[in-house]
Order: sequence, then C-alpha cells, then structure tokens
Amino acid sequence: MEVIEFKAKIRDGIIMVPEKYRNRVGNTVKVLVMSETTRNHEDMIDKLLEDPIKVEDFVPFARNEIYDR
Repeated sequence: MEVIEFKAKIRDGIIMVPEKYRNRVGNTVKVLVMSETTRNHEDMIDKLLEDPIKVEDFVPFARNEIYDR
C-alpha cells in the first residue's frame, strides 16, 4: 500500500485527488479524513432546526424592528 498525503476541500461529499497524484491511485482507495475544522456550530444549528427551543410567551420581532439599533 502506498501512502499519499494532500489537503483538499470536500464539495458535495466528493474529495478531489490532485492531478499530480491521480496516476498513482487506483479505482479503490482507503480514506482517512482528518478534519481541520470543527462542526459544532453547524451541528447545533441542525439540532435547533429539528427541535427548536420553545420559549413561553415568545413574540418574534416585526420586520421593521429587526433592523432597529
């Protein structure tokens, strides 16, 4: 097994192998993903969208109140 290391962005679940390495990899590879960023914020947003916090007597802002400072 040959090990090749490179950094890549994941777009739509796809990891693009840099052109200079494509001739060194076959159709099947073993992938180890080491993320440099955490997804805590995104996960929390997903969680809140699925199960919003309910606040008693909550009244949302009117459109004109949103931009008042």
